[in-house]
Amino acid sequence: MPNPQRLRRVADQIQRELSGLLHAELKDPRVGMITLTGVEVSPDLAVAKVFFTTLGDAESLARTEAGLTRAAGFLRAQLAGRLKLRIAPELRFHHDPSVERGVQLSQLIDAAVTGKKTD
Repeated sequence: MPNPQRLRRVADQIQRELSGLLHAELKDPRVGMITLTGVEVSPDLAVAKVFFTTLGDAESLARTEAGLTRAAGFLRAQLAGRLKLRIAPELRFHHDPSVERGVQLSQLIDAAVTGKKTD
């Protein structure tokens, strides 16, 4: 039975290290300004789902996701040297739409509030 606290600590460390690697080491022009919103690690530490968000349209999102997928091996190798694990987890990148959804909800709320004030 895996320890949930250890999984959370490993996920947090992966997120911190990947943020630094993406900022300093990754030179792929397809990967622009992204924010890592979370990491989920499998119980056996073999796979890490990395959730990210970026501003832009669907085309730029597709380019960013392709760039991250292409760089996954490089990032995994760099991560292996920084983590104190026997095996560096396989990185799988997933877009996190929660930020965009939050912005849309905020706009709807603002529109509803201003609509009530003008009545």
